[in-house]
Amino acid sequence: MPITSSAKKALRASAKKRVNNIRRKTAIDTNLKKFRKLVVEKKAKEAQAVLANLSQALDKAAKTNYIKANTASRLKSRAAASLKKISA
Repeated sequence: MPITSSAKKALRASAKKRVNNIRRKTAIDTNLKKFRKLVVEKKAKEAQAVLANLSQALDKAAKTNYIKANTASRLKSRAAASLKKISA
């Protein structure tokens, strides 16, 4: 248990960050899983809708430094490429 006031504040801050990080991770993981499932099933229209949500989740995660910007960019690029492959 923290004793000093700064340690108590750090504990509160880390608890809030943990909640937000879990929220970001869940948003990315669920959207990525949905998208990949739709790509395998070759459902381009549904995958297009999920790609928008996935891009939004990745951008928010990169903005808050949960993941690096290049990682978000790479994941979005690969998702868009796989969507293009099934829709063509």
